[in-house]
Amino acid sequence: MAELEEIIPKLQANYVLELASKGLRIDGRDFDSYRPISIEIGFAEKAEGSAKVSLGATQVIVGVKVSVGSPFPDTPDRGILITNAELVPTASPTFEPGPPNENAIELSRIIDRTLRESNAIPLDKLVIEEGREVWEVWIDIHVIDYDGNLIDASMLGALAALLTTKIPEDRYGYSSEPRPLELTCLPLTTTFVKLGDYLMIDPNLIEEKLSSVRITVGMNEKGIISSIQKSNHGFIDFDEVEKIINKTKIKTSELREIVLRSIRRS
Repeated sequence: MAELEEIIPKLQANYVLELASKGLRIDGRDFDSYRPISIEIGFAEKAEGSAKVSLGATQVIVGVKVSVGSPFPDTPDRGILITNAELVPTASPTFEPGPPNENAIELSRIIDRTLRESNAIPLDKLVIEEGREVWEVWIDIHVIDYDGNLIDASMLGALAALLTTKIPEDRYGYSSEPRPLELTCLPLTTTFVKLGDYLMIDPNLIEEKLSSVRITVGMNEKGIISSIQKSNHGFIDFDEVEKIINKTKIKTSELREIVLRSIRRS
């Protein structure tokens, strides 16, 4: 039985690489194509903003909660942004109950860094009373089904949820009605893997597991990079990174339109 378990991944890897040498992928896409994307706005009624994203068979729900809290001592003039990710055990046999593991931590940090380094949420605009009260923005990512590329699915959900988030000023007596959360830009991510000598965007689970390198680039609509994350121990050269960045400019523009179109339909 153990020998059979070792043979199957090798056969699968050989098959995937053989297809790649012909410019093909196991699900019929070309190297530069995303799986079908759907975004449902307002999925969680009790959140200030939310979205459910399906990226192929990968599904995530992102909710945004906004509450009043105290600023951090070293940033009395800035609101608070906190991002959490939960890998629900029912989403994959590899997910286990308990505290967030390194994959959940990596996912939340990439989403947080992409937003924070682009200054997409101007935290200085979330101050109620400097040094005493600020708005806290909590982004919670729940993975429902895992079939690869959680990062891009989560980033799509985070942006869609944030774009529809209302700050509940009426709940706390600061205003008679909630106000939209201000965003200065619309950052998104694209994730690539390297299988053999081939770069593929939006890896499914099999491609992700067989890859030697995974690299994610976060970028806003002006083409400004806010995050780059490399995972696994494989090698990627400068020309490949440059190629990924150039493709990211094109693909994030396409993804951004999908998000905005979903909001317009909601």
